[in-house]
Amino acid sequence: MNQEHESEHHRPVFDTWFRASVFGFSDGLITNISLILGFVGANPGHSVVRLVGLTGLVAGAFSMASGEYISVRAQKELVDYEVSVERAALLANPEGEQKELRQLFIDRGIDSDLAERLSVDLMRDPELALVTHVREELGIDPSSGGKPFVAAFSSFAAFAVGALVPLLPWLFTASGNTANISMAFAVVGSLAAGGVVGWFTGRGITRWALRQLFIAALASGVTYFLGHVVGSN
Repeated sequence: MNQEHESEHHRPVFDTWFRASVFGFSDGLITNISLILGFVGANPGHSVVRLVGLTGLVAGAFSMASGEYISVRAQKELVDYEVSVERAALLANPEGEQKELRQLFIDRGIDSDLAERLSVDLMRDPELALVTHVREELGIDPSSGGKPFVAAFSSFAAFAVGALVPLLPWLFTASGNTANISMAFAVVGSLAAGGVVGWFTGRGITRWALRQLFIAALASGVTYFLGHVVGSN
């Protein structure tokens, strides 16, 4: 009953797909609104800005996906390596590993007699002993390596969606106040992205929404200024 209760109130903190999706969307939106407004500042024409936005979406999505894949893959391989090293140590010197585990328990404040019993009992199950050693000695969860392809796909899709938000007006209009509409879309997208993070972390929806909006406004403001200064020369 308690486990069911906890599962209803605790969120999956280390889900790779969620992290990749949230940050992918945020990166996509900020990157593309900054890129678009940078070119708007130079006033090159509607078609050029649209092309830049599309290029930024595609290039950024592939960059995010490849970076996320490499990062998660490297983390997974590092965890797998450390687990293999610990597995070999358990096979080569089980008595020494049992004493080491006992001392780790004692260092955590467990009574020495209880630590002895716990370490002996754990060593009777090779897999349980392995998991316990890896967690206690290295602070690593053997199952925390993540899924590289899931992370890569989530990053690709999320970045593309985020980058599409400020680009949409440029795809369906040919003139007029396209830049203003694009900025309005970016404002809504930034508030939404920040609000989701604030809700998920429990640190305040409004606080995170405004923080995300500030970051997007700062980045796009700087690039617009650069585009205006460089493009006018």
